[in-house]
Amino acid sequence: MIRLGQKYQHLVHGAGCGCSSPILQQVSRRLDTFSRRHFLASVGAAAIAGAVPGAASAQTPGPAARVLFRQVRVFDGKSDALRTGAQILIEGNKIASIDTANSTPPSDATVVDCGDRVLMPGLIDAHWHTLYAAVPLPALMTGDLGFVFAASTAEAGRTLLRGFTTVRDLGGPVFTFKQAIDSGVIPGPRIFPSGAMITTSGGHGDLRLPTEIPRNEGRLSVSELMGSAAIADSVGDLKMRIREQLLQGASQVKIVGGGGVSSPRSPLDMSTFSEDELRAAVDVARDWNTYVTVHAYASNSVQRAIAAGAACIEHAHLMDDETARIMADKGVWLSTQPFLSREDVAQQTGPSYQRMLQVFAGTPKIYDLVRKYRIKTAWGSDLLFSPELMPRQNFMLTHLSRWYTNAETLRMVTSVNAELLALSNLRTPYPGKLGVIEKGAFADLLVLNGNPLENIRLIEDPGKNLAVVMKDGRIHKNTL
Repeated sequence: MIRLGQKYQHLVHGAGCGCSSPILQQVSRRLDTFSRRHFLASVGAAAIAGAVPGAASAQTPGPAARVLFRQVRVFDGKSDALRTGAQILIEGNKIASIDTANSTPPSDATVVDCGDRVLMPGLIDAHWHTLYAAVPLPALMTGDLGFVFAASTAEAGRTLLRGFTTVRDLGGPVFTFKQAIDSGVIPGPRIFPSGAMITTSGGHGDLRLPTEIPRNEGRLSVSELMGSAAIADSVGDLKMRIREQLLQGASQVKIVGGGGVSSPRSPLDMSTFSEDELRAAVDVARDWNTYVTVHAYASNSVQRAIAAGAACIEHAHLMDDETARIMADKGVWLSTQPFLSREDVAQQTGPSYQRMLQVFAGTPKIYDLVRKYRIKTAWGSDLLFSPELMPRQNFMLTHLSRWYTNAETLRMVTSVNAELLALSNLRTPYPGKLGVIEKGAFADLLVLNGNPLENIRLIEDPGKNLAVVMKDGRIHKNTL
């Protein structure tokens, strides 16, 4: 998490200065009586209530038995060039065949004539917060769950129509929301959920209210009750909190290894869990046949996570040359974001503003290190707390063109990100191939009015340039 809106950040700053406002006291009283189980149970009902018919409605009829996309040029997610003169046959939710002979379509197939447009895999965002992306912070702070899930339901549909058919969720109580999408109750992308991000006291994600400090034995904080974070200060608690996320269906585990931008009381240079504690977390994830990804910006935090066996690092904008070399030598993944300017973030104030500037300065350096050491790198947007910012998701993707060719950029946001998702191993919620156009892969695909290999900026305007959006064999948009 990197951003808090300027006009809301005083709520968090107040939590660190020993003072409290009436509204925060009210929040504390209301959520003290609110259990996580009640919160999660309400997700399904709120999601169902938020589902309305529309361009991306999951209440539209299911897909025909077969759909044939004719006259397409194919970017398969892996190549540098397009495959021309092809047709793609979809059966159910999988790609059944790719034919360049343009043979007669099956008699029972729905035919979509693409007029030589480009067909490519759906986009993958490797760092997303499904429930927090488009919800203003006060709605989260006051526990207005009806608004949270109504806003998140609408945003899930918009995310899909921007071309993102899969996201890796890096923090939030998204398990039942994911079920609503997977069952067709609401439209939205596939979700690889982490559940609550695991932090120590004082780490990024510890946004306790003044009334919650010092911690009373057995009493959860507001953020823990909501399932957005879990505070663990012993190895036993750490293992328990991780197992709780896996029990609920986490496909990977997110551990907070250092400070953050949107947590003004935890500076970027700090470290949280010890190496032994991080190693214990990695062991639990391996026992469940999945992996740990560690939130860390500074070199000391990144190196500690690598030494403990973490498979992936989130952010790392402040790491140095030696740390990058170690990351490459160990084959550790980097999941990072090309933050370049204030247009990419909500307005900041106080300590968060200064840290935001650090991240901006670190962005070009980290991509230079990635290229120098050939680090395995995934792309994510990490947009938060602002419905106005959500269209920037596509612009964050095209920022990659500063360091990568158009083909390299498209590979990163399709097949390369899918390789990172595959680290979930037996905990993957979607067994099958993602991020590629090939026989047997999931039918998550886009048809574009133009060639993104020639002009990557086409992706910045999905309303105009995405002619077809299909996810899991179901067409959610078709302007042809």
